[in-house]
Amino acid sequence: MSVLTDYGLPANVSEWVPHSDLIGKYGFPSNKGAFSRHIKDSNWRRPEWENIKWRKRQGKGGGYEYHYSLLPLGAMTAWLKEQVKASKIEEPEKETRREELWEGYDRLPEKKKQAARERLSALLAVEAMIKVGHEVELAYGMIAKERKASISTLYKWRAKVRGIRRDDWLVHLVDRRAGGNNTGSECSEEAWEFFKADYLRLERPSAESCYRRLQRVGAEKGWRVPCLKTLSRKIAREIPVEARVLCRDGQEEVNNLYPPQRRSKLHLAAMAATDVDGHRWDLWVRWPDGEVMRPCMVAIRDVFSGKFLSWRIDKSENREAFRLAFGDVVENWGIPEAMYMDNGRAFASKWMTGGVATRYRWKVREDDPTGVLKTLGVEVHWTTPYSGQSKPIERAFRDFCDNIAKHPAFAGAWTGNSPENKPENYGSRAVDLEVFLEVVTSEIREHNARPGRRTETCDGRSFDETFAESYAKSVIRRASVAQRRLWLMAAEGVTASRKNGEINLMGNRYWDAVLRGYRGEKLIVRFDPQALKKPLSVYRLDNVFLCEAACIEDAGFNDVAAAQEHGRDRNRFRKATKDMVKAMVTLKPEEVAAMIPSHASPDGTLEPGVMRLVTGPVVQNKPIPERSAEEKARLEEVAKRLSAPKPVVSMQTATDRYRRAAALEISLEAGEAVTDRDYEWLELYTQSAEYRSQKRIANYQMAVNG
Repeated sequence: MSVLTDYGLPANVSEWVPHSDLIGKYGFPSNKGAFSRHIKDSNWRRPEWENIKWRKRQGKGGGYEYHYSLLPLGAMTAWLKEQVKASKIEEPEKETRREELWEGYDRLPEKKKQAARERLSALLAVEAMIKVGHEVELAYGMIAKERKASISTLYKWRAKVRGIRRDDWLVHLVDRRAGGNNTGSECSEEAWEFFKADYLRLERPSAESCYRRLQRVGAEKGWRVPCLKTLSRKIAREIPVEARVLCRDGQEEVNNLYPPQRRSKLHLAAMAATDVDGHRWDLWVRWPDGEVMRPCMVAIRDVFSGKFLSWRIDKSENREAFRLAFGDVVENWGIPEAMYMDNGRAFASKWMTGGVATRYRWKVREDDPTGVLKTLGVEVHWTTPYSGQSKPIERAFRDFCDNIAKHPAFAGAWTGNSPENKPENYGSRAVDLEVFLEVVTSEIREHNARPGRRTETCDGRSFDETFAESYAKSVIRRASVAQRRLWLMAAEGVTASRKNGEINLMGNRYWDAVLRGYRGEKLIVRFDPQALKKPLSVYRLDNVFLCEAACIEDAGFNDVAAAQEHGRDRNRFRKATKDMVKAMVTLKPEEVAAMIPSHASPDGTLEPGVMRLVTGPVVQNKPIPERSAEEKARLEEVAKRLSAPKPVVSMQTATDRYRRAAALEISLEAGEAVTDRDYEWLELYTQSAEYRSQKRIANYQMAVNG
């Protein structure tokens, strides 16, 4: 069955009849002149009926069109029969098309959504008046007056939803114009490539400096160069955020765009996994041999609880310190099931990790000794250096830098954590080794016993309490007397996240690639509180739909497969970003530099203001001769005249600046030429609060003065 309009017409039949289709038909004269006289005598083209009862025909040939309601009853009946007979049955609208329209509506700004709702309200009001018996023209006229819109505008809105399901009117009434979206077509392709290559560099040049260079080159080569704001918007629109970050901030910042893997430790137990690392203290310590240097600590920590199990202090990070610290763990707590470490020289030594796969330190020979860890059945996991996600002990070392290194007992011995961050009393004191060991031991024990830890395993308890509870329930392997000798042998043998746009909600993390472009911004999320593991619907503050952000599940701390999959995904992301940059930026910085014109003098001489280095013997200044009394009096007079207060020069007021802007606007509207400097000043000034306030004052004065 065909869908009908409010006038009873099929949806694919227009309500407008072309002028040429009426000549000689339905009882009208067959002569064009006679038909035109009939139209004039019938007064069909009244000015107030324009776009309501008649309108100019769009397209090739022009002419006029008339609403079929103007036809006499007999002509209207004949025309309707002919149109209904010729019309084809309209197929139902596809469901996929409706879904696309509603999805597009959901992504529109709230301002456009509200405008569509107001249009729908106006059409529904017209329809309600028609249903209660008002004439069509009267209904449209009253609603147009009430909504402060023209009658022709209401007819245009009604034409948009002709033949459309009532529940889909809203999406068809949306104004889908781009709204000033500049495509940058006024910019030459060469200028665009030059600006991209200059701006997207690791030196991070400002857009203003790149634009000035572009203007110089463009003027010489005859390129079309738009304003800086247009180019900046084009960069933001056409260059993905991943490519911009890689080109201007480097690979490390690109890595931050990819959310890190967060691993849970709830499935572990005490001594199920440990991690080890070295830490160089920012303190001057005097050793027994008189040498003053910064000590290094090798510490082993329980992953499940966060408790430090053992630590050894030495002048450097070496395998002996690691071996002794591991021996302390086995002696006091037992043999751990697994250990996480990087492949530093101290930890990847043959006597400790010999025989472990993928050690990647020194040559691997068949006759290499079996390391202590492999002999005791400790599973070794190699981690990324300086990675707090894979080796959480590094996060604890950051606490030591504040709680221990800056202890009052070490006042004057703190070196600062960087060459630029040295204290005023740097190097004024060195702490004796005995005092250092005593304070470090006391503070690490306090670190373990401090209550109120907010990790997922502690839940408000201390590291000691968490470890003790799990340790009592765990099956711990103990070393035999013979095994204890292994480590005593002295022979060699980790609002939307500012980094990646990640969203945290009620302990869960949500992310989608779209959120990379909204890092550090406030967003709106809609979710089911009974199903927090389902994706979140993410909107901007103006109610524009962005994406469905999936929940990032935590992986098990020792889940090797999950870690490998996460690494592969990150590598694919990094490779895709690099390929994107290669496709976007076609010019190298050297090519950009070669295209910039030189302003050196043709003869090679230096321009004024440029200093030349003078080589040769240094000429000693001659003593200044004693001045006469007359010369001294003259110099004093000159000094008084120069030090006298200068007359105050009145600055340009806000009113003067607004008058200048108004004059420039009048010149531009009249098509007069203005200088580039005046145009750029006007563009910036019209965006200021001063311009808006001065314009309101001027409008108010005009209204008062009539």
